[in-house]
Amino acid sequence: MADFGSRLDVICLESEAFYALVDEVVARLKDKHNAPLDKWIDDEEAMRLLRVSSKTTMQKYRDEGMIRFTQPSRKTILYDRDSIMEFLEKNSKDTF
Repeated sequence: MADFGSRLDVICLESEAFYALVDEVVARLKDKHNAPLDKWIDDEEAMRLLRVSSKTTMQKYRDEGMIRFTQPSRKTILYDRDSIMEFLEKNSKDTF
């Protein structure tokens, strides 16, 4: 967080310019929010989605075929986002 001390800057805009700025910010946020998700994600993102903290658990999921993955190089493993979501749905429990 920036330290501005006791200095207070005031920015004045005409209402038309202010609303144009708000519209621009909203449009950019919508574009960013609606951006397509990557199909293949790294282990960090996969672990976040699955709420696991152990790479051993990820290895188990791969070994047992629970989630799809690809290994484009020796040290790179990517996970299929859709298979993770399917795995979570398949293991969800309905409420009574």
